[in-house]
Amino acid sequence: DAITVVPYMGEDSVAPFLSYNDKWVVLLALTSNKGADDFQYHNEDGIKLFERVLSVSQKWGTINNMMYVVGATRAGMLKDIRKIVPDHFLLVPGVGAQGGSLEEVARYGMNSNCGLLVNSSRGIIFADNSENFDMVAGEKAKEIQMEMRKYLSERNLI
Repeated sequence: DAITVVPYMGEDSVAPFLSYNDKWVVLLALTSNKGADDFQYHNEDGIKLFERVLSVSQKWGTINNMMYVVGATRAGMLKDIRKIVPDHFLLVPGVGAQGGSLEEVARYGMNSNCGLLVNSSRGIIFADNSENFDMVAGEKAKEIQMEMRKYLSERNLI
């Protein structure tokens, strides 16, 4: 079980959710929507807002109860994000319909334990609009799974 929380209200707003054993808190860090540029890239003293969110908030929880949302369309930033939170899981939506590349997400975001939860919703459920959409969706999901399996295998994680 998990809950997604916006971290901008600070630690006292996130801490109550971290008190539940065996539950995850997922903090928004760098989202894939265009509007993310309005605030998340705001630069103060050479540090972007999303980088500050990562560096400050990682002290609130552990790698076993807190992860971050980083949109797949921001895959180029994953290398820098991994410098700040090398061991946290990253929930990465946006592969497929939003234009995120699974290959780039794996290349820049994977750590020594994988550390990624990759999501492709619309890329799967809207892969086809015929009567056989369910079969096509199943095939698309298998295709993405096999691609991820390849990247995991290349890193000897499976």
